[in-house]
Amino acid sequence: MRARIFQPARNAMTSGTGRTRHWVLEFAPRQAREIDPLMGWTGSGDTQSQVRLKFPTREAAREYTRAHGIDAQVFEPHKRRVNIRPGGYGDNFASNRRQSWTH
Repeated sequence: MRARIFQPARNAMTSGTGRTRHWVLEFAPRQAREIDPLMGWTGSGDTQSQVRLKFPTREAAREYTRAHGIDAQVFEPHKRRVNIRPGGYGDNFASNRRQSWTH
């Protein structure tokens, strides 16, 4: 079995980092997906591609793969600089705001 261990990226629609602190073990598909001729849905007989295991640390995920004999490749995350303003969102509505409103 081939698998990959990675830390998921944050959602591009948000500025938060929720659900990005855990590590995920995801199996590679063994066979290609096929299109159902009647309905047009895609499907596969490979049930391992549906499995996603979450771990608190990278070491816990590596230990799991060693214990179960899974060949896994670790992908290091690309860390982004944290963008936190001193006043935060509430600063937009402060009564002592010096900048003019743009909207």
